[in-house]
Amino acid sequence: MADGEPSRPFSAPVPIDRKLSGDPLPRSHDSFIIPQEDISQEALDSELEETLIKRAKDGDRLAKFQLGQFYFERGIFEKAIVAFERIKSTDFQAKYQLGVMYYDGLGTQAKPDKGVELLKEIAMSAHPDASHLVPHAQYNIGRAYYEGYGVKQSDKEAERWFLMAARDGDPSGSLRSQTVLGMFYSRPGNENLSKAYFWHQEATGNGSIESQGALGVMFEYGIGVPMNIQSAFECLKGAAIRGNVYAQGNLAVHYYKRKLFNKAADVAKSVADLDDVMAIARETECLPKYVAKGISLGSFVYARCLHHGFGVDKDEKNALMFYSRAAQFDMDTAARLHDYMTYGYI
Repeated sequence: MADGEPSRPFSAPVPIDRKLSGDPLPRSHDSFIIPQEDISQEALDSELEETLIKRAKDGDRLAKFQLGQFYFERGIFEKAIVAFERIKSTDFQAKYQLGVMYYDGLGTQAKPDKGVELLKEIAMSAHPDASHLVPHAQYNIGRAYYEGYGVKQSDKEAERWFLMAARDGDPSGSLRSQTVLGMFYSRPGNENLSKAYFWHQEATGNGSIESQGALGVMFEYGIGVPMNIQSAFECLKGAAIRGNVYAQGNLAVHYYKRKLFNKAADVAKSVADLDDVMAIARETECLPKYVAKGISLGSFVYARCLHHGFGVDKDEKNALMFYSRAAQFDMDTAARLHDYMTYGYI
């Protein structure tokens, strides 16, 4: 690297546009209801729906919730909201799902204030049937205060609710909240990087691939921690293997900077070929903006490899296409990388 290289070319993820993902219920396990051998998914769904409707009509309380969850998981929100409304006074999980649906406008016109009200009822409940939902409700309330949607915007209140939900990093807390606290304390102008590092560590230990990738970036560039190339590699590689696209893009940069061009080209090409940002974000529970940044990083690194014949056959025409693709997915990332290329930093 050239002397004078900036130490922080890329940041650990931060919620740039004040939009956060909700904290959903875990997907239900309904395979025990009907044997699945030699049956198509469509036929299985149809048979499962009929079974749940029958059981619900027969008074099976669990089936009443499972029917709503069946519709919810398949995006049939209009039917889900009807099913949950019928049992919200006796089923905390149904009330939770209604809170999320009213907040996000799923199957109904968005009513964020009503959604927050339902979630607060759960968050403040001492009933044992609500205990497993409390940290997730607390996270979603923190999300509402952070976004200023359904309540008056307040970073202080958002932080308070996120901290309650995170439960000091305990696995019983909201994993999403632990990751978001790492992001919250990384915001430019409001940085508390020791806290950001703490929360990303806790979340990584509890399974967050977004926090694992964030730690990789922090170690790579010495953001809030001493620079540690081995730890950076381990975090970026671990998160990349598990589907974190921003980590994959940064891993490609990591290889390229160290002249490991074959590895850089392989990783960069696999990232550059990705396309559906929102689908990837939903599947990996990573911020869409950083999925796009990851694809931009991969596209730019692959373009550099093609341009110079590093790890691949030289192909300047294709290189131009991938430079363009980098800008298409994230102009800021592409422009920053172009500056680094111009000044010889990469």
